[in-house]
Amino acid sequence: MEKKTEVPIPQSEAVFSLGELTSSDNFTGKVWVNIMGASDSTLHARFGNVSFEPRARTNWHSHPGGQILLITEGRGYYQALGQPARLLKQGDVVEIPRNVMHWHGAAPDSEFAHIAISLNTDDRGAAWSGPVKDEEYNNLY
Repeated sequence: MEKKTEVPIPQSEAVFSLGELTSSDNFTGKVWVNIMGASDSTLHARFGNVSFEPRARTNWHSHPGGQILLITEGRGYYQALGQPARLLKQGDVVEIPRNVMHWHGAAPDSEFAHIAISLNTDDRGAAWSGPVKDEEYNNLY
């Protein structure tokens, strides 16, 4: 299988714009982030499209206000600390309670995209921890 190194999902097929390639240390691999909506909203929520190349993923992190993931493309994983990983596909929804340490990202052979909705953002933003080690990730499949 040929490894893709460019944008993970052709823009002609993507539901939402990819946004910008992130250079954040909070991710492994290539990840594009498109923050959508007003960041000063009185809704106390922040949301955006996040697109991952195969094997790309977030670091372990938690959200003081909780988070919802709406899977829009490809296949990926969600894992809460101490729990087995859950395989995700287009149409799946993940509800993450407040302060649950977790990570999410693409399967090794698939691009992956989701809308991430951070809730109760007046309770602060994400609390980032260390990366998901390759050994941890490779044991998922």
